[in-house]
Amino acid sequence: MTMRYTILASGSTGNSLLVENDETRVLVDAGLSAKKIEQLMEERGVKGAELDAILITHEHSDHIKGVGALARKHDLPVYANEKTWEALNKHLGELAEEKIKVMETGSVVEFGALQVESYPISHDAAEPVGYCFYDGEHKLSLATDLGYVSGKVKEKIIDSDAVILESNHDIEMLRMGKYPWNIKRRILGDTGHLSNEAAGEALCDILSGQTETVYLAHLSRDHNLMDLAKLTVNNILEDRGIEADGRKVELKDTYFDRPTRWDRLGRES
Repeated sequence: MTMRYTILASGSTGNSLLVENDETRVLVDAGLSAKKIEQLMEERGVKGAELDAILITHEHSDHIKGVGALARKHDLPVYANEKTWEALNKHLGELAEEKIKVMETGSVVEFGALQVESYPISHDAAEPVGYCFYDGEHKLSLATDLGYVSGKVKEKIIDSDAVILESNHDIEMLRMGKYPWNIKRRILGDTGHLSNEAAGEALCDILSGQTETVYLAHLSRDHNLMDLAKLTVNNILEDRGIEADGRKVELKDTYFDRPTRWDRLGRES
């Protein structure tokens, strides 16, 4: 089996990840309109009717905006934990009861050979989660919308072939930015979003010889720049004696308005 993935969109304006193997395709979040999500999938050669399920990380609008319409149009099951379903309330619109799937945090759901495990994260939502995807010996981890990276989160995402990790803001850009202080305090807090510096420090603890690729994700359009995020993270890794940028660990970009290229787990010999 081969697992591959594309980050359809990433950032405060909307988030969505597509993961597939030879048998299964699952969408994680749909934080843009259903029409836009389908357009982004088609740019990567996938139709909405070819999806097998939608997984939800948490109920914020930049993660669920298109979920209901996609699920209804293509008759898809939607997976989230019970507290997230309660918080979603009517935000998704009417869904067939059999399509509402409660996935307990910490549990594993199997879609053929593709296994998906959820794990708890720190964010200001009802019961937010990240996900780890397994296909044989390969592992992909999604870790965004984190106020901080706890020891338990590190234990979950260590030994991944690839990690999609939040690098939301540059602290000084945020502090000097136009947001009111209560919003800044929320973002900087333990249930907010991960800074470039915090992302770099977390990576120092989770990178292993197995990790080949790190996507820096969920960047703020107002308080960050991809080049700055990569520079900050790379400098921290180098200070800790960890090589990056194509030598051992490759830092890759994400985009708010277009998908990343398909990436495949496991380098071909």
